[in-house]
Amino acid sequence: MLLATVAAMVIGFVYYHPKVMGARWAAAIGHTEESMAKGPKPWVYPVLILCAFVTAWVLAGAGVLSLYFYGGSFFWNVLLTGWILFVGFTAARVVVHDAFDPRGFKVTVHTVLNEFLIITVMALIIGLWAPAGLGGGDFGFVTS
Repeated sequence: MLLATVAAMVIGFVYYHPKVMGARWAAAIGHTEESMAKGPKPWVYPVLILCAFVTAWVLAGAGVLSLYFYGGSFFWNVLLTGWILFVGFTAARVVVHDAFDPRGFKVTVHTVLNEFLIITVMALIIGLWAPAGLGGGDFGFVTS
């Protein structure tokens, strides 16, 4: 889960870099060069790290539950569960939230795409390291 947490932070750093999607996101959200120059408040990054860890932890737990419910491969259970949870809880809730945003859906695409990348990479990482007792020596491809 620690590697998945680090991956989420790296993806966010790259995604929101001005030369990737950061400049478009900043324009969509209404940031100016002055507001960006101030940087985030000191508590922001510790909270982001904690949230990334919680997401990885919940995804790993949901993957195990999915494996016990459906059987088959831990890897594919985590990946599909991650995507299902992303669509049902992340993307759907972001759309509902942004429907009331006076900016409209200008930021929605950025948020949803970033979160999709994070959930997918987290699922790939978690899926490759099956929890103890699930046959971890086979790169997470567990069959029952």
